[in-house]
Amino acid sequence: MSTVVLVYSGGLDTSVCIPLMREEYGFDRVVTVTVDVGQPRDDIAQAEARAAALATEHYTVDARSEFVERYCWPAVKANGDYQGYPISTSIARPLISLKAVEVARRVGADAYAHGCTGKGNDQFRIEYVMRTLTPDIRIIAPMREGRLKPDGTREPWTRSEEIEYAAAHGLNVSQTRDRIWSIDENLWGRSIEGGRLEEPDYAPPEEIFQWTRSVADAPDDPCILTVGFENGVPVSLDGERLEALDLVLKVNALAGAHGVGRVDIMEDRMLGLKVRENYECPGAVVLLTAHRALEALVATQGELKFKASVDREWGELAYKGLWFDPLKDALEAFINRIQERVTGEVIVRLLKGSATVIGRRSAWALYNEDLASFDSKTFDQSESEGMVKLHGLQGRMYWMLKDRDRT
Repeated sequence: MSTVVLVYSGGLDTSVCIPLMREEYGFDRVVTVTVDVGQPRDDIAQAEARAAALATEHYTVDARSEFVERYCWPAVKANGDYQGYPISTSIARPLISLKAVEVARRVGADAYAHGCTGKGNDQFRIEYVMRTLTPDIRIIAPMREGRLKPDGTREPWTRSEEIEYAAAHGLNVSQTRDRIWSIDENLWGRSIEGGRLEEPDYAPPEEIFQWTRSVADAPDDPCILTVGFENGVPVSLDGERLEALDLVLKVNALAGAHGVGRVDIMEDRMLGLKVRENYECPGAVVLLTAHRALEALVATQGELKFKASVDREWGELAYKGLWFDPLKDALEAFINRIQERVTGEVIVRLLKGSATVIGRRSAWALYNEDLASFDSKTFDQSESEGMVKLHGLQGRMYWMLKDRDRT
């Protein structure tokens, strides 16, 4: 009996894949795997119900705490973003793929399947882990490979064709021709794309947002939040120590209520396509903002300058799903060394869509009031004169030579 393990979200693409595995690819046993990284409870229940009706066997894996501690927290340490937004979908994909690998080993799978298209990034992220950990198992991507035509050739699926196929097979999916956007959600962020949202000049309708209030509807009074860090990791809110999962959920709720975390950008995908993306990531925006502020307080100028390039490289690797790349491990060795001093508290004001740092403190602070204050005489300002005279010496010498050549 041939067995395929399908990475299953319960949405349109992956639901269509279940009958396709039998009808077009000839598998006898379709095993679905849904990995809970913070999707809505209704989505998990829907996936389980559809899998029960369509699949041979189904597994739901609760990976929420693991996702926060082993994926979100490393992203905080690395100030993880890509082109200006907190990476969220990309850091969940390696974990989802890892859990699919574990199930595939358990059930003796002959192949994997996923619902990624050939235009997106997720095909790279998911398949990288599968090929790294189980290189001999076949990987099938029906949406990328296309639908089978009567003559035996394949042509690309369109979203409208998927909806028609789903209807013909009795699959109750939420997408329609008018509301065709696709949503991906985890604890760290929510992405919304597709349909008219792909148009760079189309104003997103308010109904696409679920985590964040509009600025107009956000409270007029600010929320002052104190975030505590230990070794670069958030551990408390307003002095209350919380488990990692609970902390992220609470910050998401607080920041979202104040309209924090909406991101609308033009993003460059791995294939070179430039696409319009909408994100909601309230908790990530607050925690990353706070982390950067605390790092700036405790790290030297040289460390911050070098770490900016390390963080950027880490973000690129994470965006591409290269979670097990040796370069990522090497970058994290430096990042984690800096984090040994990123301990303290940051005070953030949430107001009308903004998260603004209004204070920070740490036992490792490199700030010295006595030296920095204009009212202090500890720092002998006269000693700066020699340094000032030498400042920009080579540049000044260049201009002297340049002026000489003009005469």
